[in-house]
Amino acid sequence: MAKKKVRSVFHDLYPADQAAEMEMRSLLLQGLSQWLADSGMTQTEAAKVLGVTQARISDLKRGKISLFSLDLLVRLASRAGLQPQLQLAA
Repeated sequence: MAKKKVRSVFHDLYPADQAAEMEMRSLLLQGLSQWLADSGMTQTEAAKVLGVTQARISDLKRGKISLFSLDLLVRLASRAGLQPQLQLAA
């Protein structure tokens, strides 16, 4: 039996190409937020590790997805040691 893929709300709000990007950005933002919570670091410490300002870490914690491009989120996830990967499915 084939596993049914659950559509995200992004598909209700955006064209398919933009929805795919928003899903990726959302997953990366969630992963980074979890990394930050698990790390026990302060926002200032995390900012140093990720090479951004403390204000950017605050934006990340607040889930301000519109302030982060896909490429920046990939770079931040990599700097956090999360080993972001892309998988394509037909």
